[in-house]
Amino acid sequence: MDKEQIKLEAKNRLPEYLEIVTSKIGSKYICPICKSGTGQNKTPAGQLNADQTYHCYSCNFHGDIFELVGKIENIIDYPGKFNRVCEIFNLFTAQPKSEQKAHNYADYTDYFKICHERASETNYFSFRGLSKETVDKFMLGFDPAWRSPKALRDGKNPPASPRIIIPTSSHSYLARAVDPNADPKYKAVKEGASELFNKSALSGETPVFIVEGEIDALSVIEAGGQAVALGSTANKNKFIDFIGKNKPEFLLILSLDNDDTGKKTQSEIANALKALKFAFLEANISGRYKDPNEHLTSDSGAFRSVIRDTLAYTSQYAAESAEIKSAELTAKRKKYIDTTSVTAKVDDFIGQIKSSVDTPAIPTGFTELDKLLDEGLYEGLYVLGAISSLGKTSFALQIADQIAQQEQDVLIFSLEMAKTELMAKSISRITLLECRGNINHAKTTRGITAGKRYAGYSSEEKTLISNSIKKYTDYTDHLFIYEGVGDIGASQVREIAETHIKSTGNKPVIIIDYLQILAPHEPRASDKQNTDRAVFELKRLSRDFKIPIIAISSLNRENYSTAINMAAFKESGAVEYSSDVLLGLQLMGAGKKEFNADAEKKKSPRKIELKILKNRNGVTGESVYYDYFPKFNFFKETGKKVIEGCTSALSKEQGEHR
Repeated sequence: MDKEQIKLEAKNRLPEYLEIVTSKIGSKYICPICKSGTGQNKTPAGQLNADQTYHCYSCNFHGDIFELVGKIENIIDYPGKFNRVCEIFNLFTAQPKSEQKAHNYADYTDYFKICHERASETNYFSFRGLSKETVDKFMLGFDPAWRSPKALRDGKNPPASPRIIIPTSSHSYLARAVDPNADPKYKAVKEGASELFNKSALSGETPVFIVEGEIDALSVIEAGGQAVALGSTANKNKFIDFIGKNKPEFLLILSLDNDDTGKKTQSEIANALKALKFAFLEANISGRYKDPNEHLTSDSGAFRSVIRDTLAYTSQYAAESAEIKSAELTAKRKKYIDTTSVTAKVDDFIGQIKSSVDTPAIPTGFTELDKLLDEGLYEGLYVLGAISSLGKTSFALQIADQIAQQEQDVLIFSLEMAKTELMAKSISRITLLECRGNINHAKTTRGITAGKRYAGYSSEEKTLISNSIKKYTDYTDHLFIYEGVGDIGASQVREIAETHIKSTGNKPVIIIDYLQILAPHEPRASDKQNTDRAVFELKRLSRDFKIPIIAISSLNRENYSTAINMAAFKESGAVEYSSDVLLGLQLMGAGKKEFNADAEKKKSPRKIELKILKNRNGVTGESVYYDYFPKFNFFKETGKKVIEGCTSALSKEQGEHR
């Protein structure tokens, strides 16, 4: 404790100090200063106030415990008063370990032996109900002319008095006056460090009674129990600290004195033990008496019976507690196994297998790709990466359209392109597929969106556009496009997906275009940290809703001229490690010595390779080959074949594509 804590504790101990130095008549105290109350009329004038101060209406003294101790013991300076109060209640400020080691207490072992040899010179022990066996066991002794070593060290000349000596350690003891008329404030004096009496009992294997005074502990031991004494209610924190550090494996039985101070201290200890989750019982072994020793000396048979019955109840309580604890552990273990083990998940696993009959793979519409993906898309996170201008948005959009044509809902989150641009891309692709070999009639994205161009279109061209739009709308009931610029993050994707499922009852495929420009989860975090977080959240979304999510990802710039590999995604480690399927688009021949990216991009169609870089549940390292027509946003699976119908016309770049 620090000094302020000691001051507060000491002031609250004023009632205890008054019990030591004086006595009450009714509600008033005999004044320990002027002795008011000892006269003919027996009318004491001392009063304990609610603010923990003492006032005497006879001598007009008023003050707290420090001022009262100073007045009684003639101590003038405040440090002297403070130190004396600390000695009386064993209150000390916390010392650094170096100081604690430097503070040496005298070894009283030889002194205890001398005093023990003289134990028979007093009848005090038998008066207190203690047998020779107990006296010998605890080396209790007698000093016929004891003088306080501390007082002598302080240069004082204390009077000699006959005292019993109760060792509490090799360097501490209690010297208790045998004269019943001894000055109350010096009746019980502790020498050396303050210690718990019989502390070794807390290292045993049997229940221990916790009592207040050393003689109370000896009384319990005399009656067949085991006990530890605090030595003073001021030692409650020392006791609690010891229990917290050593954690005895048996029950404690709290049995402090029956007075107000004892009851208050016992309640404080009980609350502390509850906080430590330590098992204890409370038992009034003092009965109608003030303390255990008074019970022993007043009715030895009854006291011994109380100790015996309490121990019997404690044993029964411990057995029942152990049984309850065992049952609780068994139930807890069973619950843990039932809810956590693989066995517990087998029924769910079987149910998922059965439900998968109704939720088969979702084909992408690309035959060769679906073969490598084990028939299509499943629950999980698919990441598609490519360098710029390689058509990754067009490729993902074509997959979206091909899935929607199967009457499967698709949610597209376009964070870079406008909704109208994506719609125009799809219609442009359809004009190519519907042109019936007349490439001049097929329209680019700009040719679809630029209204002023329509005036120059032939009726055949306009009919082609009209029919393509109609064909597009045949499946757009299953296509949902959400555009945003910095305002759509993973949490918004989750909210929209959840709303869609609740509103339609359909679980959609989700496409994110693209991953690195999702709204950041934490604006102050790095780009990598936010991308990692987005990947984790999308992964969780796919698992929670059991849906496929396709996220388009950018690549490291240093990988633009090399063959695509997993290292290309290392800007975000979460993409590489957390995705279920990792797909990379690259120009045919990328990474080879003679490869020229600019030359390859000028070709029409461009020769594209889609490489499966990672696949948790399928083949890895395989490739699918495409002819890519960038003007019409169209990918055609080819292998070694070329597109039929429009290919030759496209290859020759006939006409101006509007």
